[in-house]
Amino acid sequence: MPDSTGVAPLGEGRPLLASPTERQSIVADYASLGLTLGRHPLALLRERLRAEHIASAAELAALAHGSRVRFAGLVLLRQHPANAHGVTFMTLEDETGQVNLIVWRNVGETQRRPMVESRLLEVRGRLQRQGEIQHLVAEQLIDRSALVADLAAGSRDFH
Repeated sequence: MPDSTGVAPLGEGRPLLASPTERQSIVADYASLGLTLGRHPLALLRERLRAEHIASAAELAALAHGSRVRFAGLVLLRQHPANAHGVTFMTLEDETGQVNLIVWRNVGETQRRPMVESRLLEVRGRLQRQGEIQHLVAEQLIDRSALVADLAAGSRDFH
């Protein structure tokens, strides 16, 4: 209805598009920036991973040297130095921190595909700790990338 000036007031209409979900926002952040300022993508998967008895980086920090563990994280880095005699070093990240992996030659050769192709990697192995330094020595590598298939996250690989 027009007011005294003869102009009808404009009411706010409903937005034509729904707000993106948290997952959609994270995916869009990774697609444009390669990272997000929101929650880490694995925070959205933590309940599922916990149900599968997959520890977080923070939980690994509380375990003793030699503990058998399962961990999953986004692959940040792969290094295969020429002077490392076939050993590959990897860094994985979840919502609580980073975990450094040691992949011995025999494991890397028999499980090459998940080692080089995974964006989300599950690792089963033994925790190695000396003082504040901690590594996960890989025994089994499992490609879990399907859980983050829409996430455009790539690793930084060095040879």
